[in-house]
Amino acid sequence: MKITGPWLTSTGTQAVFAALQAEGHVALAVGGCVRNALMNVPVTDLDIATNATPQTVVALAKAAGLKSVPTGIDHGTVTLVSNGIGYEVTTFRADTETDGRHAVVQFSTDMAEDAARRDFTINALYADAAGTVIDPLGGVPDLQARRVRFIGKAHDRIAEDYLRILRFFRFAAWYGDPDLGFDPDALAAIAGALDGLTGLSRERVTAEMIKLLSAPDPAPSIGSMMQTGVLQTVLPGSSVRALAPLVHLEQMVSLVPDALRRLASLGAFDATALRLSKKDQRRLALYQSLISSAEPASELGYRHGASMAQDVLLLRAAMLEVPLNLADLEAAKIAAAATCPVTASDLMPVCSGAALGAKLREIEARWIASGFTLTRSDLLD
Repeated sequence: MKITGPWLTSTGTQAVFAALQAEGHVALAVGGCVRNALMNVPVTDLDIATNATPQTVVALAKAAGLKSVPTGIDHGTVTLVSNGIGYEVTTFRADTETDGRHAVVQFSTDMAEDAARRDFTINALYADAAGTVIDPLGGVPDLQARRVRFIGKAHDRIAEDYLRILRFFRFAAWYGDPDLGFDPDALAAIAGALDGLTGLSRERVTAEMIKLLSAPDPAPSIGSMMQTGVLQTVLPGSSVRALAPLVHLEQMVSLVPDALRRLASLGAFDATALRLSKKDQRRLALYQSLISSAEPASELGYRHGASMAQDVLLLRAAMLEVPLNLADLEAAKIAAAATCPVTASDLMPVCSGAALGAKLREIEARWIASGFTLTRSDLLD
């Protein structure tokens, strides 16, 4: 089996392979790039695994005229820059000790040993510079069946890094077949390892949740997380009830997936469990405020813009289990483009200071209540 693509055949990529192989060392594309190429989906990152030590990688790069950056040299990773693109090159590794978050590693010269320390079979796929796929652990059949399966014993893989619990559900959402359900051995191991999730950083949990919620349909994975106790552990107070209806409504109106919108559908959870940016915190808080507000569709559009109004209307329908009113979406869109016909200059100098602001708000409220029909003269009369 062979793969190809500009990411593999480009002169920059081939220069990295050639540099690493110059003295007989092995260099293989690994993980997501191989998996995505086999699935005919875009490849965004190219990782390379090698039997050369980090110090040797640096020396080989220098000899080939490539820049090297020791981005994670203690853990075996060196970034090589070729044609302006960074390639992460990591020495074959074997985990020797772990606390469930950080592993002590030793370098290896054995690809099979490197494959065995990875998380899922569909991520333990390799390809050489010509695109020939190497599958030491049966990842290709699992990928073809859209089956997400831990390598070896699920309990052992999870104990090495408890973030793999969240990664399991994320990969199931993106690459799994929902009709197959979830691997029962994996679910049993996950249910017995919930305590390990409490030691993960909020940054790592947040990153995985955002990636999961960005999947075309994350509802089955989130539902399974709720059933196994994972969701309540990482996001106390959350509920899955509205997520599947929201995804359905998104598809109905051709909205692209949005992780923050979907996160808002999980209810009044403890947002401090996540480490969101200030911008995302404000957006999430606005969602939560507007979902329960009495602002009609037109006012939502006028005050918050068409996109926010549309999101809130979908969230309200999903969370209240009521049909989505398409006329409301159109009203919000029209209102978003509306401009109040009365400005401050129309009220000056009769009004000024606080009185001016109060009068403008009163006029604006009347204009909104009229369905944006009152004219400038109506409002000033």
